[in-house]
Amino acid sequence: MSTTYRLMWATVLMSLITAVHAALPQAVDGEPLPSLAPLVKRVAPAVVNIRVSQTIESRSLYGDEMFRRFFGIPDDQPGQSREVASAGSGVIVDAENGYILTNHHVVENADKIQISLINDTSLDAEVIGSDALTDIALLQVDPEGLTELPIGDSDAVEVGDFVIAIGNPFGLGHTVTSGIVSALGRTGISRNGLEDFIQTDASINPGNSGGALVNMRGELVGINSAIISRTGGNVGIGFAVPSEIAQSIMRQILDFGEVRRGLLGVTIQTIDEESAEVLGTEVDRGALITGIEPGSAAEGAGLRVDDIIVGVDDRRIHNNRELANAIGLKGSGEKVRIEYVRDGSERVATAELGQRTSTQASGADVHPGLSGAQFATSSTAASGGIEVTSVEENSPAAQRGLRSGDVITAVNRQPVQNLQQLREIASGNRILFLLVRRGDRQLMLQIR
Repeated sequence: MSTTYRLMWATVLMSLITAVHAALPQAVDGEPLPSLAPLVKRVAPAVVNIRVSQTIESRSLYGDEMFRRFFGIPDDQPGQSREVASAGSGVIVDAENGYILTNHHVVENADKIQISLINDTSLDAEVIGSDALTDIALLQVDPEGLTELPIGDSDAVEVGDFVIAIGNPFGLGHTVTSGIVSALGRTGISRNGLEDFIQTDASINPGNSGGALVNMRGELVGINSAIISRTGGNVGIGFAVPSEIAQSIMRQILDFGEVRRGLLGVTIQTIDEESAEVLGTEVDRGALITGIEPGSAAEGAGLRVDDIIVGVDDRRIHNNRELANAIGLKGSGEKVRIEYVRDGSERVATAELGQRTSTQASGADVHPGLSGAQFATSSTAASGGIEVTSVEENSPAAQRGLRSGDVITAVNRQPVQNLQQLREIASGNRILFLLVRRGDRQLMLQIR
C-alpha cells in the first residue's frame, strides 16, 4: 500500500471520527446531559458482596466401592474434605428486616455465608428460603445500618431502556456497569429452570450473580443471574430474573415458608408445522393438551384433551416449554387467562391454579446412591418425570452416571411423575434401576 493511499485513508478516518464527535449532543432541550453518579451513590449501598464457604469431599480411591472390595478395605474409611470459597452478590430489599435477594446458585450447599456492605462491614447471613427453578434465594442479616433498594415494576420495562448493573465481578468488590435492555422474555438459557429473563448488554461477569439490575429511577428491575460466554467473561449478553418474579418468590417464602408454584394439571406436547399437518389444524405453534388430571385447574376451567393452548395472560405460547414457564412462574391460587383453540375456533377460559407439590428434593434424602444430586418434579417434560437439576462432581450420584438435565421417567419399571412416587419406590429397595431420558436418548442406570 502506497504512502499516498495510507494518508488518504487516515484523512477519511479522522473525518469520520470528527463527524461522530460533532454529532454527540452536549445537551438535551437546553439541559446538560446527566451523569449517573448521583444515581449510583443512592443505590450502590443496597448492593452487597457475598462470600460463601462450603466443605466438599475430595475424590479418593477409598470412595470407589469396587476398589474397597478388591483390597478388602472397610466401608467406613474416612474421606478427605476441604473448604472452598466462592463469591457473589446480593440486593437489600428490606432494610428493616434485613432481607437480601440473591441467586439460588450463589448460596446453594453453603456451610457459611457472609455479606459485605459498601463500607466494608461484614455480617453473617442465613438462608430463609431458596428456589432452584427460578434461581432466587432469600437471605437475612442483622438489620442494623442497612440501606434498601426499592423494587420496581419489571413488567413496565421496555427494550431500549437504560439500566445499570451493580455487583461483585470476579470478587473485585462493588462495580457498576451500564447498558440497555436488549430483549425481554428470554427462555432456553437453562435446561432445567423456569425462565422469563431480561437480557441486557450491561457488562455482567462471574461474581455479578445475585446483583442488581437498576432502572434510571433507581429501582430494582432484575436480579442478575447468568451470562452467555465461552470464556466465562462478558460478551454483552447477560440475563436477569425480573423483579416481579423475584418478589413473588420472596413473598411466598415469607408467607408459607416455601414456594407454592402454580399447577394447571395438564400433560402437553409441542405443536409444530409437521404435527399440525397430521392433526389437520391450522395452528402450527402452541401446546397440545394430551392429558388432564382429575380435579385439576384445567378440568375446572373446562379444558379438554386435544385443545391447543396458544396464550396465557396475553402472552403468546409457541411450545410446551413456554407454557411450563408461564404457569410455573405463577403462584398457586392465582387466576390465569387461557387462550386455546378447539375445533378450529379460538376460545378463552379462566383457570385458578392448583399447587404443585414435592417440587424439590435432595438425592441423599431419597436413596444413599443418589447423594450429591438434586431433583425436581419436571416442569417441561410432556409426560412428567423427575428432573436432575444438579449433580456434585465425584458424588455417589455422579459416579453412578447421573447428569444434570437428565429426566427420570421410571424406577424399577414403574413410571414416576413426581418426587413422592420416587420416594415410595426408593424407600423399599436397596437397588434402583432408573430409566433416564437424556436428550433424544433413553438409558438405564443402576443405583446401589
